[in-house]
Amino acid sequence: MATSTPTRDTYAPPPRGSTQTSVRRQKWRSRLWRFDDKASPYAYIAPFFLVFGAFGLYPLIYTGWIAMHRVEMTGLDQMQWVGWDNFSKILQDSEFWTAVSNTFLIGVMSTVPQLLVALGLAHLLNYKLRASTFWRTIILTPYATSVASAALVFALVFRADGGLLNWVLHFIGLGHTNWVNGHWTSKIAISVIVIWRWTGYNTLIYLAAMQAVPTDLYEAASIDGASRWQQFRKVTIPSLRPTILFTIVISTIGSMQLFGEPLLLEGGRLGAIGGNENQYETLSIYLYNYGWNLGHLGPAAAVAWAMLVLLLLIAAINWLISRFVRTSAA
Repeated sequence: MATSTPTRDTYAPPPRGSTQTSVRRQKWRSRLWRFDDKASPYAYIAPFFLVFGAFGLYPLIYTGWIAMHRVEMTGLDQMQWVGWDNFSKILQDSEFWTAVSNTFLIGVMSTVPQLLVALGLAHLLNYKLRASTFWRTIILTPYATSVASAALVFALVFRADGGLLNWVLHFIGLGHTNWVNGHWTSKIAISVIVIWRWTGYNTLIYLAAMQAVPTDLYEAASIDGASRWQQFRKVTIPSLRPTILFTIVISTIGSMQLFGEPLLLEGGRLGAIGGNENQYETLSIYLYNYGWNLGHLGPAAAVAWAMLVLLLLIAAINWLISRFVRTSAA
């Protein structure tokens, strides 16, 4: 019986039109891939810049535009160009410089003890303690409390009549103190509220930085005979310099924005103007008084820009100090 030997099909080239279509499709995919490779990173970061532009950059520019006009709260659609008059007005106002002085003093009185206490607490929590998670949660609890709740509670503590602190002072024979109406006592009261709220937050930041310090450094220092205090001074503190600088900058920004604590310390009309003699009026209270109580939005916007300039100056000073410290250490 005759059999046919199977043979391979003869190669038939694809039609000319389909080849050109395939080449064009490959070119299009290649271009699309290159475009995706270049454009994807910008698409990923675009939401941040869109949100920042809408809620950060635009309000900043618009505030600067308002600072150049005379605008009243009752007539937002009526603007009159005044140039730099609003800035010269606040710079010639003695109350503005009182607010600057109060903000600086309260910032120093609250930031320095706050960071020192936070550093000490972080050093204690860095050791192996029982229920360490519980203690870290307890320390962070004041930070989770709202400003209004903390300020209202401490307002009861510092009350002149029936306040808890005055009762304790009278019980131990130290007399009676009018905390809110005193120039220095009112600043101490506000500083205590700030210290109570933010110490735990800075403690956890320092604790995270301490746990990142290599244990080999402590072992080498212990072999050389360094005590716990010497290890803290010679190993921990130098390793925490960038973190300490970060907390100083953040605390400085927070002190420049103090508003809820002085506003609610006494409350009412006196709280809105920073006391009967402006003894605890901060820059935020001064801005609030101009913008909402008096309704003059132009000077209020000028105060906001003055606060920004002061923050930039403080940040520049901190940067110069840190650079000097790094240079001297090197």
